[in-house]
Amino acid sequence: MARTSKTEAVKPPKAERTVREKAVLQPQPSERVFISEADQYLFSQGTHYDIYKKLGAHPSVEDGRKGFYFGVWAPNAVQVHVTGSFNGWSTDAHPMEKLGPVGIWGLFIPDVGEGEMYKFLITAQDGRKLYKADPFANYAEYRPGTASVTTDLSGFDWKDEKWMEQRDQKDPRKEPIAIYECHIGSFMKHPDGTAEGFYSYRQFADRIVEYLKEMKYTHVELMGIAEHPFDGSWGYQVTGYYAPTSRYGMPKDFMYLVNALHRAGVGVILDWVPAHFATDAHGLGEFDGQCIFEHPDPRLGEHPDWGTKIFNYGKPEVKDFLIANVLYWLREFHVDGIRVDAVASMLYLDYGKRDGQWLPNKYGGNKNLEAIEFFRHMNSVVRGTYPGFMTIAEESTAWPNVTGEVGDEGLGFTFKWNMGWMHDFCEYMKLDPIYRKGDHYGMTFAMSYNESEKYILPLSHDEVVHLKCSMVNKMPGYQIDKYANLRVGYTYMFGHAGKKLLFMGQEFGQEREWSEARELDWFLLGEKCNAGMKEYVKELLRIYRKYPAMYQLDDSWAGFEWMNADDKENSVFSFVRRSAAGTNSILFVLNMTPVKREGYRVPVPKKKKYRLLLNSDQERFGGWGNEVPAEVTAEKISCNGHDASITLDLPPYGALVYVF
Repeated sequence: MARTSKTEAVKPPKAERTVREKAVLQPQPSERVFISEADQYLFSQGTHYDIYKKLGAHPSVEDGRKGFYFGVWAPNAVQVHVTGSFNGWSTDAHPMEKLGPVGIWGLFIPDVGEGEMYKFLITAQDGRKLYKADPFANYAEYRPGTASVTTDLSGFDWKDEKWMEQRDQKDPRKEPIAIYECHIGSFMKHPDGTAEGFYSYRQFADRIVEYLKEMKYTHVELMGIAEHPFDGSWGYQVTGYYAPTSRYGMPKDFMYLVNALHRAGVGVILDWVPAHFATDAHGLGEFDGQCIFEHPDPRLGEHPDWGTKIFNYGKPEVKDFLIANVLYWLREFHVDGIRVDAVASMLYLDYGKRDGQWLPNKYGGNKNLEAIEFFRHMNSVVRGTYPGFMTIAEESTAWPNVTGEVGDEGLGFTFKWNMGWMHDFCEYMKLDPIYRKGDHYGMTFAMSYNESEKYILPLSHDEVVHLKCSMVNKMPGYQIDKYANLRVGYTYMFGHAGKKLLFMGQEFGQEREWSEARELDWFLLGEKCNAGMKEYVKELLRIYRKYPAMYQLDDSWAGFEWMNADDKENSVFSFVRRSAAGTNSILFVLNMTPVKREGYRVPVPKKKKYRLLLNSDQERFGGWGNEVPAEVTAEKISCNGHDASITLDLPPYGALVYVF
């Protein structure tokens, strides 16, 4: 996770409009928005899952006049004013009314339209005047501006009914899930000559949809969609949880992107960051002069290494803010899942902290009991209501039952990133092949605990930054060896139990580390190795999606069987994947050395014909061109505990995949 600088934004923004584009359509509210006593009560209990429709700024009508209704939670404020471009940033023109003991303030302002910038001017109990962006704003000023912007989310013409129906009927754990992790601002730069070169959500849709359809990914995971002040945080230090970032356009432009992806058969997952938030002055920190979103004790409310604030998960209003936020993205923008960042930092009170920097729980331990309850609450509400929606935990420890059911003391997530597999895989693959036999069982270890969770195998952005090298440059050898290594490595990943995730650029062998400031090195596709790598990953994705054996039984030994997990002297792995029906099983044979293994005997489950699906050494993939028979018949010769076997000539750094 990247760190952010602390920008000072205590002064109101300039009166002139600095939003990228101002909406020309005025809102057409049909009814009055107001905050009732019931709204306040449910919010105070942490169970108002539609609170985002009340707090924030929403088109409304009162006494026949159109305008916007503003609502904000500031329980310790002496007074709150709405100040904005519509009143010349007046400090006293629009005082809000405190509606009750919960601390919600409300005000209808007539004749306010879309595209108006605003902030809440909060008078704290110590007399400070705090200019705060709206925590529930649906749109924000283009950075480095820090104001919120009025907008109307209603009226978008969704065309994804078929997708949404089918999603609700599917169990994602039994479906193919192949995720393309993507950062919009650096996927591809616009050739318009601007320094930033950002494509809008709509322009990006035209490019990413075509690419993902070609490559056969099932989902795209978008980084940095919630509003954030600093590009270098990659969106992991948020100030606007309810606002799609204005870097790429307006909220309805983001709806357009999701709609286009759904119509193309691609699901949308968002990176979601409930672990901490940015300390920028216009954000959530000490929002009304006191700590209402974070814990007031810095030992519970701050991440010393990241320079960020930690949410107070024991506070009902804070839990409501976060759970309603998931439902907001799900309902208003039709997203299909969230990848929850830094879960381990939430579960452990001492995460990243030294003695004296943290406090134990009431039992004297290091588990964050309030965060545990928050996750169970969130997953019960979200997945209990929308079973086709995915919640994915980036959890880097051995915490038990992350994907277990809430009633069985689990946290209730759909999937967990298998960080252990990722670490073992990268450590093995970067070894010179002469030393790989010494780490042979590092590659087989993940299957020993595979049934404990529902896993996703991630090769994410975190693996290609901070001097870790790109995936291809982790590999040993000359250039042609590196690409051959990566092809056989990716084949192992796609054959291994667990859903799949690749960060953008890894599919064609991006050679430089990723930077948010520049686009991917698309020019490399003019090179044989890179074009071949892209073609190879496309073929892996095609096979993965076509054959249920590759994904149906990811969490069971019924779907995976080692043929030979122990040939460390030759650094060869062989295994079989099976479907629930037992048809069209897939055999993988992987040679992790540059030595061609002639006449290599592979144990197989049945005496039958094995038809070649994929040979990583073909010249069209950038290989040396060693050919193997398109079909081979097993012999009744026992091998490694199996009654039948086949004989193959294994190409150097070669992966062979058969269906039978």
